[in-house]
Amino acid sequence: MDSLTALLEGFSTALQPQYLLTALFGVFIGTAVGVLPGIGPAMTVALLLPLTYTLDPTGALILFAGIYYGGMYGGSTTSILLNTPGESASIVTALEGNRMAKAGRGAAALATAAIGSFVAGTVATVLLTFLAPGIARLAVQLGPADYFALIVVAFLTVGALLGSSVPRGLVSLGLGLVLGLVGTEVLSGQQRYTFGIRSLADGIDVVLIAVGLFAVGETLYVASRLRHGSVRVIPVDRGWRTWLTRDDLRRSWKPWLRGTAIGFPIGTIPAGGADVATFLSYATERRLAKGEARAEFGRGAIEGVAGPESANNAAAAGVLVPLLTLGLPTTATAAIIISAFQSYGIRPGPLLFENQSGLVWALIASLYIGNVLLIVLNLPLVGMWVKVLRIPRPYLYGGILAFAGLGAYALHFNVIDTVTLLAVGLVGFLMRRYGYPVAPMVVGGILGPMAEEQLRKSMAISQGDVLYLVHSPFAIVAYGTLAVIVATGVWLKRRRARLESSPAPVPTGALPAVEAPTASAPDRGPHRRETGE
Repeated sequence: MDSLTALLEGFSTALQPQYLLTALFGVFIGTAVGVLPGIGPAMTVALLLPLTYTLDPTGALILFAGIYYGGMYGGSTTSILLNTPGESASIVTALEGNRMAKAGRGAAALATAAIGSFVAGTVATVLLTFLAPGIARLAVQLGPADYFALIVVAFLTVGALLGSSVPRGLVSLGLGLVLGLVGTEVLSGQQRYTFGIRSLADGIDVVLIAVGLFAVGETLYVASRLRHGSVRVIPVDRGWRTWLTRDDLRRSWKPWLRGTAIGFPIGTIPAGGADVATFLSYATERRLAKGEARAEFGRGAIEGVAGPESANNAAAAGVLVPLLTLGLPTTATAAIIISAFQSYGIRPGPLLFENQSGLVWALIASLYIGNVLLIVLNLPLVGMWVKVLRIPRPYLYGGILAFAGLGAYALHFNVIDTVTLLAVGLVGFLMRRYGYPVAPMVVGGILGPMAEEQLRKSMAISQGDVLYLVHSPFAIVAYGTLAVIVATGVWLKRRRARLESSPAPVPTGALPAVEAPTASAPDRGPHRRETGE
C-alpha cells in the first residue's frame, strides 16, 4: 500500500502542467530522433542529454524518461518502413515488419508495434512499481564489500556479454576504467593522468564519454559506410481501414503478453539486453504458431512484430530495476541514464527511494504517462515520421555532430571539453570499425570510481585483509551468481546465433549502418554491432 500511496503522490507531481508538457516534448523529440536510421536509443539519449541541463531535477528526469521511451519506440518505424534497424534489438522487427510493409500492411505492422509497446511498457512499469521499493530496502543493508561485489558482477557480465567477443568486451571495459581514473584521487589529493591540464583535474565528464561514443563515434561510423543516393521508404496508407483488423488483434494480444513476460526479467539482469529478449520472443512465437500463421513466418507474420516489440519495451523498463535500486547499469542506455542522475548530484542506488522519494516516484509516474503519450502521438503521426526519414543524410549527420559539439561546450563553456569529445568520438569510431563494443567502456567510466571508493572502504575496515571482500554471505552469493549469469548469457547468445542462422533470412538491412538493401556499402572490416543498447 505504501507503494500505491507514493505512486499517487508521484502522479500529482508528474501531472502538473509544466511536467506534463515536459513529458510530451520528451516523447516527441525522442521519437523524432529515434526514428532516424542508424540512431538507436542509446545514441538518442546521449545526443539529447544536454537538453536537460536547464531544467530542475524532476523536470529533467521526466524529459529524459520521455526521450528514452520515444527513442526505444522510434526504431520500429525505421525497421518496418526502411528495413534498417536502428539497433540490434530491432532486427527481428525488420525481418517480419518490412515484409508486411512490402505487402501493403505497413500500417498494421506499425499499429501492432505501437500497441504492443504500450501494453508491455505499462505492465513492466507496474512490475517496476512494486518490485523496486522492496529491492531497495534490502540493498540498504549492504556493506562496502557487498556493494563492491555487485559492481564486479556488473563489470564482468557487461564486459563479457555486451558484444560478439568476450576479450574485446573486456578491453573496452578496461579503457573505460582508465578514463574513470583521470582526475584527482580523493584520499591523497594527487592528480592522475591529467597531463598537466587543469580542466581534467575534476575528471572526464561522463556525459562527454557517452555523447562522444554514441553520438560522434556512431555518426562517423554510419556516415563512413553510406553511399550517395535517395532513401527508399515504403509508403503507408493512413486510412483507418488499413490499421489492425479484428483478426490482427486476435493474433497479436497473446504475443504482446508473452513478449512482456520474456522481456522484463531479461531486462533486469545483464544477460544480453533487449536484443536477446526479442530473439527469444520471436523464436517462441514461431514455435507456437499454427496453420496459416506458421506459414507466414519469414513472409510477414504479425506475431513476429507484436512479440519482439513487446519484449523490447518490457526489457527497457526492466533495465530500470537494477538502475534505480542498486545503481547498476545493465545496458549502454542505462549507463547514460546514470550520467543524467550524476549531472544533478544524484546517485541511483539503495538510498534513492529514501533520500529522493518524491523525485523517483514522479519519474515512475511519468513512465505511465509517457506510454500513453507514445500511443496517442505515434499512431496519428505516422505520415510525419515517414517524412522525417527522407531528411538528406549529409544534413542529418552534420546536424548531429554540430548538436553534440554545442552540448559538450555548454557543459563548462570550455574548449577542452569539445576537444575531449572529438577524441573520445574518434576512439568510438575505431572501436566500431574493428568490432569492439562501446557499452562496456561507458559502464567502466561510470562504475570505475564507485568501485574504487567501495574497495578503499573495504580495505580500510579490514585493515588490508583481501579475504574481507568475500566474508559475507551476500558477497559469496553475488560471485556465485556471476558465474550463473555469464553461463546463461553465453547460452542465450549461442541460441540467438542459431536463430539468426535459421531458414528464415535475416534482412540485409540488419546492420544499423546500412542505408537500405540496395544502397549499402560493402562490408570491409571485422566489425559487428554490439548488443545491449
